[in-house]
Amino acid sequence: MSIESDLYAALAPLVAGRVYPLRADPETARPFITYQQVGGRSVAFLESGVVGKRNGRFQFNAWAEDFQEVANLMRSISDTLVANTTLRAFPLGEPVTTFEDEVALFGAQLDFSIWF
Repeated sequence: MSIESDLYAALAPLVAGRVYPLRADPETARPFITYQQVGGRSVAFLESGVVGKRNGRFQFNAWAEDFQEVANLMRSISDTLVANTTLRAFPLGEPVTTFEDEVALFGAQLDFSIWF
């Protein structure tokens, strides 16, 4: 499986399958989750061998109709990723909240380190 399919499998039950890389269509039912890879740790060997694992820093974004709903969803995302034995995600801080005024959408984001 790919990291993208592993992320989808872990998070889809939280939002009835509404998990999207990078962005969701404006008409997407709420709540939903978006994510993107925003870097990671490079691994290389001096003897130029192929590395068996990669590390990604992934940003997860929760989107919902109201603040409490988005806070609860972000907590569920965090709990799910940390408990998932395939992903073994490690949170890199605490959530940052936001509000998108143009579409009246509450959001929260949190970065995780994931080896895959």
